[in-house]
Amino acid sequence: MTFSIVAYCPESGQFGIALSSSSIAVGARCPWLQAGVGAVSSQNITLPALGQLALAQLEQGLAPDIALRRALAEDDFSRYRQIIAIDANGQTAAFSGDKTLGIYHVAEGENCIAAGNMLASTAVIEAMVAGVSAERRRNGAAPAGRATGRSGLRR
Repeated sequence: MTFSIVAYCPESGQFGIALSSSSIAVGARCPWLQAGVGAVSSQNITLPALGQLALAQLEQGLAPDIALRRALAEDDFSRYRQIIAIDANGQTAAFSGDKTLGIYHVAEGENCIAAGNMLASTAVIEAMVAGVSAERRRNGAAPAGRATGRSGLRR
């Protein structure tokens, strides 16, 4: 089983990637980030160059769907690839070739997109996206409370 998620925080401008796989050295081959530009994660029978190609397209200001299409056009074996991307506007895109292994799925959320292959079920990916949304809500609760009021204790 392999799954990954790419996300963007509009408040901080930071990108993040989380991925897990039974394949060796995925951290050296699959995640690609560039500050101010975007995040890309490639998987399945991956080609590391795809991440770099997609980021180069994003850096030129292309939308993620066009960036992925152009990167994949360079790959004679794109039918075996699965790749997701997000840009600094929170726009997302995904591609899963028809030779992607096992049960595979893609799900989008607010400022995030996740994908996986060889999954136990598509619910794995849906849960990842739901988890990002829930985490954002939780992380926003304390700052909102502090901004709204102070402690009732007096000195």
